[in-house]
Amino acid sequence: MHSDKSRCIYQNNQLADVICQLRFPEILRIGTQVPADFQEAIRSDYPIYSLREETHPPRLTGTPENFHVEKGGTTKNHQFTSADGIWRVNLTSNFISLSCARYHRWEAFAAKLDKPLVAFIQTYQPAFFTRIGLRYMNFISRSSLDLDGTPFYDLIQDAYLGILGNGLIPEHTANRSTVDAEYRLADGCHVKLHAGLGMVKQNGKDDPETKFILDQDLFFMQTCPVQEVADTIQSLHTHAYPIFRNAITDLLHNAMQPE
Repeated sequence: MHSDKSRCIYQNNQLADVICQLRFPEILRIGTQVPADFQEAIRSDYPIYSLREETHPPRLTGTPENFHVEKGGTTKNHQFTSADGIWRVNLTSNFISLSCARYHRWEAFAAKLDKPLVAFIQTYQPAFFTRIGLRYMNFISRSSLDLDGTPFYDLIQDAYLGILGNGLIPEHTANRSTVDAEYRLADGCHVKLHAGLGMVKQNGKDDPETKFILDQDLFFMQTCPVQEVADTIQSLHTHAYPIFRNAITDLLHNAMQPE
């Protein structure tokens, strides 16, 4: 076990996406007015704007004997992207998020989050936050680490491999082997964890390489005052690396070139 180590920076990390999302009680103004003031506050870092209209599925209401179908509504999702396409801020009437497609270290991510979060709080003055989440999606590629031919049971701890643990089932025979868990952490934090083999898309095309997906969704579900949001996000971040390190072997750890 390696949970005594609070963090590690890898030169060749396997992160495909890192996302921080903060949910809040619905603010109707975001859905009915163009967020021009918010854009001006962040436009120097996120100059590219786009709008997505997301349609919600219809739902059944009433009783089994007397029900009817209600048409799903729509949500306006305002998207602000950096010039290089790596960073993206999304704003809707009930959440704001930042995602990064090329993550290197926490300090850079936290600095990028600071400007849109401050601008959001100053522009819309949310009463509090209802859910704060920090998600790390790792797509572990053996070819990118010069580990072609190395079985995943040499790279991933057995508890995260499902039926492939201990090498009892040959990897090439498994169409699917996943582990899903949710458990409590310290400081009121929780984590939903998905681990298993998977195929992913690269630049819109299917990647032929089978990868190991390790998806951590860390979250805080209690009401969080605005003045405590930074400490809560930091607490979620503190839990992330020990979970990841406990899931991998020393062979994979060293192949990712820890600093």
